[in-house]
Amino acid sequence: MRLLLAISITVLITNLSFGQGTTIDKVVAQVGDNVILLSEIQAQKLQAIQAGMEISPEIDCQILEEIMFQYLLLNQAKLDSIEMPDAQVDAEMENRIRVIENQIGGRQQMEEFYGKSVTQIKKEFRPIIRDQLLAKEMERQLSSDITVTPREVDKFYKTIPVDSIPLINAQLSFQQIVYYPEITPDDKKRAFDELNDIRNGILESGKSFSTQARIHSMDPGSAREGGKIEATRGMMVPQFEAAVFNLEPGEISEVFESDYGYHIVKLTERKGDDYTCKHILIIPEFANNALEASALKLDSCYNRLKANEITWEEAVKLYSNDETTVQNKGIITNPITGEQTWDMEDLNQVDQQIYLLTDRMEKGDISQPNLYSNMFERKQGVRIVRLMDRTAPHRANLKDDYALIKRAAESDKQQKSMNTWINSKIFNAYIRIDEDFKNCEFKNDWLPQ
Repeated sequence: MRLLLAISITVLITNLSFGQGTTIDKVVAQVGDNVILLSEIQAQKLQAIQAGMEISPEIDCQILEEIMFQYLLLNQAKLDSIEMPDAQVDAEMENRIRVIENQIGGRQQMEEFYGKSVTQIKKEFRPIIRDQLLAKEMERQLSSDITVTPREVDKFYKTIPVDSIPLINAQLSFQQIVYYPEITPDDKKRAFDELNDIRNGILESGKSFSTQARIHSMDPGSAREGGKIEATRGMMVPQFEAAVFNLEPGEISEVFESDYGYHIVKLTERKGDDYTCKHILIIPEFANNALEASALKLDSCYNRLKANEITWEEAVKLYSNDETTVQNKGIITNPITGEQTWDMEDLNQVDQQIYLLTDRMEKGDISQPNLYSNMFERKQGVRIVRLMDRTAPHRANLKDDYALIKRAAESDKQQKSMNTWINSKIFNAYIRIDEDFKNCEFKNDWLPQ
């Protein structure tokens, strides 16, 4: 497994800090115009330790080889004139900034810790982020067309030592029929009026915006912080940012609508594209009788299925309004793996309700209609679940686990192709490695004789 598939901005900033105190740094390798510092290797090893990775004695050599590989990819990307859109670079930068903020406790704490403003951090690391994305895109282009035939999959499987064939945990697959009550104009008006009353209480009665956010806001991420949001232009939905950039510090917006519901925003501070604000969200909710009507609808569906009046596929088309599954016979995709199968660990992370519903079910059984809370879309409805399949724990085999073995075969073929590419490019690149690392047992011949 690659050590540097996702280098966090934490490591990048840590690298900047090396050498500022008494730490002695030095160049340990060079690929083209790119030098590699000892501090980079130490910082990434520290990150691996903090992430709980098992550290081998060869870790320094492994990290060095991976960095050299990334620079080789970067050199090729520049030779091939691969471009990286500014929007993609900025989006990646924002993602990493948010990770740091969550770890440290907020944007202000991050600026104080590193002694730099967010604008300075972005300016300093944008070229580094761009280079990382260019290297990643180069690698994607080199491996995207590599596929394997069934014969290659079979050959790959037969080369795996018997005691190295992985043990596959019990795998389950599910289908669902979900009906969400539709939000009516009256439901929307009720949410709008509620938020407008909250706004009037703040403006006319002097109520605290932060307190009202903690009590009423339906945005779990900001409500516990009194509605506080620290962001940069481009991070939030257009309606939200339109409101923010039309306010002066201390002003409160009118009630406005987005795909998430109804909002009011109070601007605290704005510096260029960066801003701090407070926010209250009210999401329109359907009336209780709407949920009861949904339950009756799926009761009818359940009875027709049990009486064999309709097939499962027909029932999905007739009764489900879940956009993510209705076009795929109701099959629920595992968001962690992208596959249609689930193991117990994934279920516990994503949808514990399914396990409780299907624990005693046999293949092909369906559950009675039950209340369903979609945590990702923050919606509540009613659903019927069907157990498509359940496999027992077993050693991976071509009959039951072909897709898994095929992915492993593709990965192996891609890695061999990449090693061939690396060795072909090494001869045309200027490469220098410090004496302290020349005894490393690299996977590739970085210093050909």
